[in-house]
Amino acid sequence: MNTRLVLFGALTVVAAGVCVRLGFWQLDRLGTRRAKNALVLERGANEVISMRALREQDTSETHWKRVTVRGVADYDAEMVQSSRSQAGAPGVYLLTPVRPLDAGWGDTSLLVLRGYLYSADARTIDFAKAREADTLVLDALVTAFPPPRAGAVRSATAARAVRALNRDTLEMMMARPLVPVVLLALGDTMPHDILRPTRVPPPSPSEGPHMSYAVQWFGFATVFVVGFVAFARNASRPKVRTREV
Repeated sequence: MNTRLVLFGALTVVAAGVCVRLGFWQLDRLGTRRAKNALVLERGANEVISMRALREQDTSETHWKRVTVRGVADYDAEMVQSSRSQAGAPGVYLLTPVRPLDAGWGDTSLLVLRGYLYSADARTIDFAKAREADTLVLDALVTAFPPPRAGAVRSATAARAVRALNRDTLEMMMARPLVPVVLLALGDTMPHDILRPTRVPPPSPSEGPHMSYAVQWFGFATVFVVGFVAFARNASRPKVRTREV
């Protein structure tokens, strides 16, 4: 038995198997992405929910729904999420705690992502010039806090900046309890004044690169198998000996 052929075959099976597994993993992620997109489109097409519904319903039921926010903006406790960009320009996301006017919320505030602001260092802004009305009335999309990530959340170089949306950290910095959702303010996404917030577009319903990645992994598996078949055929051919003159 050709030892080298057996070894090459074993390596081919392992490599092709890994590639196929990764291909199906990308297809699984594509399915998850499609399900999320369908949920976003379905809930976004429904009528706007009330502040009362937002308070009384479970967050899993209100996620990706639209709500009309009515509350008092606490601009003194505002923070920014650093290192954001829009159209290639550095900036921040403006995070404003809002106390709902509706009864039943107690001392709990809503975290409203009011929009994007240009910032040369992507950390600091003029908070006073970015204010809107004291009482905010705006349409918003209900989103969730992202999963915690490794590393420091607070910025080491800006007192009112965070690197990620972490509910516990923001509650501590803003000195108030926050509802476990992030409200993305909806509206004009075209910048008109660099000192005033521009609304951030809702998440894109694109399917991402998962299908192309899956095709690539299946292609790699095919290359391994075809390469082994060619190698095996070449190894099985009888070698022709040349006569010595």
